[in-house]
Amino acid sequence: MARDSDHRLATLTLLAAQTDFTEAGELMLFIDDSQIAFLEDMMWEQGFLDSRQMAGAFEMLRSNDLIWSRLVHDYLLGERQTMTDLMAWNADATRMPYRMHAEYLRQLFLNNDLSEGHFRATGKPVALADIHIPIFAVGTERDHVAPWRSTYKINMQVEADVTYLLTGGGHNAGIISEPGHSGRSFRVNTKKVNQPHLDPNCFLEQALRKDGSWWLEWSQWLGAHSGEPAAAPPMGAPQAGYGQLANAPGTYVLMP
Repeated sequence: MARDSDHRLATLTLLAAQTDFTEAGELMLFIDDSQIAFLEDMMWEQGFLDSRQMAGAFEMLRSNDLIWSRLVHDYLLGERQTMTDLMAWNADATRMPYRMHAEYLRQLFLNNDLSEGHFRATGKPVALADIHIPIFAVGTERDHVAPWRSTYKINMQVEADVTYLLTGGGHNAGIISEPGHSGRSFRVNTKKVNQPHLDPNCFLEQALRKDGSWWLEWSQWLGAHSGEPAAAPPMGAPQAGYGQLANAPGTYVLMP
């Protein structure tokens, strides 16, 4: 959109999102050319990567927490963990379409095409430097999927004001951090376009720690970059130019 002068977006929010994969953390142990070729062959036959296959890879990243401790607790001790809302949400996995997942693994992760300006969309290259709208980027301190120092690199890749926020927790719980959740805190700093870059260590030293949920900080940031409030459309009313496809929750739930 930035490349094609599409200005419909006023801001951009990134949640534990990597744009440079040179320091992608422990997941790099599982991804090489032969492994991707194996996954591509498997996905070509199925048309997708099954959610159980993907979940297995992420469990191996934290095997002590997600495999062995659970086996000891559930199997050896016979004590089932009480299901929480976050655990239920995390268990509601989905399949990954072949082309999307193959492009992500090979072009973004393995070849790092986006960071190096080689990634193409609609036949033309995409450059992060074309992004000039304000960005709110969130990283989590104990993220085993998208290490925060990796997500922090967005500061060097765009010509835009970047507000970077580092919150406690991991890849899921750090993002799902609603107001009123005890023990939450975060650090935040805004780098203007004309200001010198702060490396991650300097960010930790200079960004003030705040208690509470980062959601409120984000809400204030969104408010400062928003126009006048608009009246919400009536519930259930079709939007201009869009007809109603199906009743909630949608026909996708009927698919095998």
